[in-house]
Amino acid sequence: MADDLLVARGLVVSYGRRAAAPVLHDVDIRVGKGETVGIVGESGSGKTTLGRALLGLVQPTAGSIVFDGSDITAVDEHARRSLRRRMQMIFQDPMSSLNPRHTIGRILIEPLLLHGLADNRQAARALVHNVLDRVGLPRNAVDRYSFELSGGQRQRVGIARAVVLRPDFVLADEIVSGLDVSTQAQVLRLLKELTGEMHLALAFISHDLSVVRSICQRVVVMREGRVVEEGACERVFSAPQADYTRMLIDAIPLPVVDPGWLNRGSAADTSASA
Repeated sequence: MADDLLVARGLVVSYGRRAAAPVLHDVDIRVGKGETVGIVGESGSGKTTLGRALLGLVQPTAGSIVFDGSDITAVDEHARRSLRRRMQMIFQDPMSSLNPRHTIGRILIEPLLLHGLADNRQAARALVHNVLDRVGLPRNAVDRYSFELSGGQRQRVGIARAVVLRPDFVLADEIVSGLDVSTQAQVLRLLKELTGEMHLALAFISHDLSVVRSICQRVVVMREGRVVEEGACERVFSAPQADYTRMLIDAIPLPVVDPGWLNRGSAADTSASA
C-alpha cells in the first residue's frame, strides 16, 4: 500500500444555506503517493464536488483533509497559495479553462515565475519547451492561442500546465469525455506515463468505467454524495460488493481487458494533429 499523501475523513459539503441538504455525506477517501485513484459514479453523484473540496475550491461543512501529514481543511489564503504548486487540476473543458487572450507560452510561463521555479522568462521558457516536448506538442505552440489548437492539443496544454510546476497531486476531472476514442487513448497514455515518471498522485474523476480500469490502481464508487464501494480496480470490477456498482457495470458492460490498448495507435499519436 502506498504511503498516504491525501486523506479526507468525514467530508460533508453543503451549498447555500448552512441547513441545506448536503451534497457530500461523510465521505472518506485516501490517495497514496504515486497512486492513481478513480472516482466514479453517475452524474450528480458528487464526484466533482469531492474533487473541488480536496483542492480547497469548496469549503467543507464538516470533516478533515490532510495533505502530506498536514491538516489543510481550513488553512488561510497565504498557506493555500503555497499549496497550489503541489496540488494541481486538469479541467474537463480546456477551452474554457485556458485564457483565449493569452498565448500558450504565457499560460505556462507565468506560473513558473509566480512560484519561483524559474529565475527569469528565458529560464521559464526553456522549462516550458521541455514540458511541451514531453506532452507531444511542438515548441512553437508557445506562440499560439488556445482557439488555434485542436481539442486533443488543448487537453495536452491542460496537462502541461498541471505538470510544469512538478506537483505532488493532480486532480483530473472528466478530461477525456469530449474527445474521440483515438485521442482519448493518446491523452490517457500520456497521463499514465507522466504519473509514473514523476511519481504523481492522481485522482481521476470519470463516469467511464473502462477508462478508470485502464489507468487506475484503486476506485471509489459514489452515489448521491456517498461512497458506496472502494477497493482495488481488479477486485471491484470483477467482484463488486455493492448493488449500485453492479448496476453501473451492467448498464455499461466492460469490454474484455486488453492491457495493450493504450499502447497502440498511429505513428502520429503525439504529433501536432492530436
